[in-house]
Amino acid sequence: MAELTKVIDSSSEVTQALIQALGAETVLLDEDVNARGAGIWRTDNIRAQVLVRPKTTEQVAAALKVCHAYDQSVVTHGGLTGLVEGALTNEGDVIISLERMNEIEEVLPLERTMIAQAGVPLQVVQEIAESHGLMFPLDLGARGSCTIGGNISTNAGGNRVIRYGMMRDMVLGLEAVLMDGTVISSMNQMIKNNAGYDLKQLFIGTEGTLGIVTRAVLRCREEVTTQPTALVGIVDFDHLVRFLKHADRGLGGNLSAFEVMWNDYYRLVSSPPAQNSAPLSCDYGFYVLVEGMGANDETLMAMLNGALEDELIADAVIAQSEAQRMDIWALRDDVEQVFQFAPTMLFDVSLRIPLMEDYVDGVYARLQSEFEDAKVFTLGHMGDGNIHFAIAPGDDKTETRKRVEACVYEPLEQIGGSVSAEHGVGLEKKPYLSLVRDETEIDLMRRMKHALDPKGLLNPGKIFDAS
Repeated sequence: MAELTKVIDSSSEVTQALIQALGAETVLLDEDVNARGAGIWRTDNIRAQVLVRPKTTEQVAAALKVCHAYDQSVVTHGGLTGLVEGALTNEGDVIISLERMNEIEEVLPLERTMIAQAGVPLQVVQEIAESHGLMFPLDLGARGSCTIGGNISTNAGGNRVIRYGMMRDMVLGLEAVLMDGTVISSMNQMIKNNAGYDLKQLFIGTEGTLGIVTRAVLRCREEVTTQPTALVGIVDFDHLVRFLKHADRGLGGNLSAFEVMWNDYYRLVSSPPAQNSAPLSCDYGFYVLVEGMGANDETLMAMLNGALEDELIADAVIAQSEAQRMDIWALRDDVEQVFQFAPTMLFDVSLRIPLMEDYVDGVYARLQSEFEDAKVFTLGHMGDGNIHFAIAPGDDKTETRKRVEACVYEPLEQIGGSVSAEHGVGLEKKPYLSLVRDETEIDLMRRMKHALDPKGLLNPGKIFDAS
């Protein structure tokens, strides 16, 4: 394993070897590195003092060869929008940032594919796809900052998983560099290819622990020109579940978002100091943002009218313009409001929908019994079983954090849930991986890690201990 307590700075041998291999303009040092922020919603700065900014796959390979020769640990940086401490560094790490690998290399409208370098922001991919009459379906709140490489490494989910799947479903092929500098170029451009192992899966969702993704073949879809959107008020969870089935059927398979806000979250984001107004009364138990990409207003209206007749929903408002549609989405996306009650802990879990009501009620009851003044706000991509909690327990002591995590994570073990729906494991959820993955699975993960990175230098210590 890499020695994590040493300090790697401008005077280190590995630093001088990197400069010699890549040029001084490619290697940032000391204050140019640790003046950077450590990530989204973090107040601290990067602790590492050496950061490499390659522009090509060949430069990534050259950097890793040097680090491998010196037994030097490496952490990859993309847009730094991760939420599980997967990109945290210390003074003993070298950072490889893909920020300069930010080109769209090719767009093929007929085949509905795009070749992009790993440092391209998600929003740029979306906009380039749109300019060619295509759509890249992945969408999440950090779209302007997160990068394609980061999306791949964490198998990002977001707002449209119910219709288009996770990032894994949008990658046809990719190129990655192993820790010893070996380049794996599996840039498949076909939807169907069963010739041997699907090697790209080794690097999707493995959080930069097996290799560094440098380029990818992305699967786009034909541009969708209609996306009628509504906000719906629902009394209780039973009606919420029945409405999900009704909406999916009523929109003819075009349901692209089913975003649920519990009453506490809706009140928070629709009241001052939040800038959003409340389109519906604040008296309902649940609020659902329904979007039907490819459907039309008439289909949405008919579906909602049927739901009203069947008493599945209590009220609804339909966006009459793009501005109104964005206003509805602004309610769902205004997660930063939870930090009014800082310190706030964010959670990302998943479980089967029939088990969701009892699980959430149980988490609330346990938190209320252990923390008298705890604030809890809940929302999520309920249509695909993903719930997000924002919990402000009153202080940020280590013991308090552990008690809150126990309230959220421990019940998942008995119901077959997951401590991570879409954010990954990183360092934050590492202690709880064994609750939802058995030792045989974790052992296989270790064996894969040892096979591709036997020295344990790539993003060391993240997800699980390598030995």
